[in-house]
Amino acid sequence: MSEVQFKGKKAQEASYQMTTLTTEDKNEALALVAEQIVADKDVILEENKKDIQDGRQKGLTEAVLDRIFLDKARIEGMAEGMGQVIDLKDPIGETLETIEKENGLYIERKRVPIGVVGMIYEARPNVTIDAAALTLKTGNAVILRGSSSAKYSNIALMKSVHKALEKSSVPVGAVQLIEDTSRETAKELFRLNEYLDVLIPRGGKNLIDTVVRESTVPVIETGAGNCHIFIDESAKKSMTEEIVLNAKLQRPSVCNAIETLLIHPAWFEKNGVNLLNLLKENQVEIYGDEAVCEAFPEAKAATEEDWATEYLGLTISVKLVDHVTAAVAHINQYGTRHSEAIITEDDKNAQIFQNGVDAAAVYHNASTRFTDGFEFGYGAEIGISTQKLHARGPMGLPALTSSKFFINGNGQIRK
Repeated sequence: MSEVQFKGKKAQEASYQMTTLTTEDKNEALALVAEQIVADKDVILEENKKDIQDGRQKGLTEAVLDRIFLDKARIEGMAEGMGQVIDLKDPIGETLETIEKENGLYIERKRVPIGVVGMIYEARPNVTIDAAALTLKTGNAVILRGSSSAKYSNIALMKSVHKALEKSSVPVGAVQLIEDTSRETAKELFRLNEYLDVLIPRGGKNLIDTVVRESTVPVIETGAGNCHIFIDESAKKSMTEEIVLNAKLQRPSVCNAIETLLIHPAWFEKNGVNLLNLLKENQVEIYGDEAVCEAFPEAKAATEEDWATEYLGLTISVKLVDHVTAAVAHINQYGTRHSEAIITEDDKNAQIFQNGVDAAAVYHNASTRFTDGFEFGYGAEIGISTQKLHARGPMGLPALTSSKFFINGNGQIRK
């Protein structure tokens, strides 16, 4: 039996054992994990340094290194996220529907755990803890497979998780890490139907496309974020500048940072060059269409590829569009169904944009950086779903549940 199969079997066994756990049992385990990762922070940070050093030697970009990097504040943030998950209502056992039949049958549909969740993800070691927190709270077991770029950090975090679970009612097998980061183990996970109930990829477009294409396990597609802001003619100058700079600069390496600006020509004529200068002063490289390059010679000519690119760094593409419907059409052609925004004082245009754009989160006069489980009040997130079935947007606790019918009778038979 391979490592993947062995851990799959252990996870499935753990998921069955977890059906007897109470909310208090699960919360106690989460509290122990939060305490343990803070207690072990020095060890975790030393292992994280190895990943950063290896990453620099391999020539990883600063954007990727930022995703891998841990410090005391980020570890404490993971623990804080666990604390928020503890405070959240446990969805398991919630009654979704009741049916009382004339023959006396009483039917309830309740939330139940999905079972065994597989996670395959790139770079970010915080996903290890976020995934553990949300799956444990919902009574699921999880098999994690991180990337080689965060291998040492993930192993250190998993040791802390297991130390904590050994002191709890939750079986240690409820959280498993596949330490072998080869492509072969990934492919094996794609086809682990015997043990996995769902597989969630979290990373760049190439990873997600590969999992969707090759997996025989049901997939929830997450992550890729070619996000846009459309600046309408009526947008307020100062508010627009604040939102755009925040959405691009606050953390450029994440999936809810913007990659493309779409600007109404009338607004651009009055304010566009000033906005582009603000971006340039913050070291943002600008690619523009013909009109943008003519008005702002420092911009480089954008290609068709630029409109579809998730830069994950200090680069942005800029295009002039004549109307809100043109902005919607561009986003629906090139976007990744993640997070999109319009800045406008025209409520009708805002409504056209928010109804017409095909994305999980659509903003009016606010930064796209809020698309996040923590910001939405979920405590943490298993990912941001960009598909429409089962879950969409930041996935908190309810997204990690299924439902089951509970039927109670007193001797009824069907005639």
